[in-house]
Amino acid sequence: MRPREPEFETQDVAYVGSVRRLEARPVDPSPGIGNMVSASQQRAPVVRAIPANSTVKPHVVSPASFNEAQEVADKYKGNVPVIINLQNADRDLSRRLIDFASGLCYGLGGAMEKVAHQVYLLTPSNVEVSPEERRRLQERGLYD
Repeated sequence: MRPREPEFETQDVAYVGSVRRLEARPVDPSPGIGNMVSASQQRAPVVRAIPANSTVKPHVVSPASFNEAQEVADKYKGNVPVIINLQNADRDLSRRLIDFASGLCYGLGGAMEKVAHQVYLLTPSNVEVSPEERRRLQERGLYD
């Protein structure tokens, strides 16, 4: 069995220009009066709750130019599902926006699905589109 590696803490040594040099020194891991750490110095683990599959009404975008890609990304990053309706967009714009949207979904861990001819649903990873909302979109002709 290998001996335990000593733990280190850092201490300011000197400033050189705008760079601060740090020097490491061993810390005695055994408890004792000299090693007591105040409550403000202790680092508690951070735990954040993740909402369980929240359902949100999708934001519908019918882009006329690539400049509207930012609106799509902003809504998506805000955990709002986005419907991109490209039925009235020209072929080059459609390709660019599909490429953009698929990269956005991949990069942020969500999903992209084709729901009708030239209509795509972008769903963030922690969001679910409710069956009622899917039914409503289908009635509007935005969902198959």
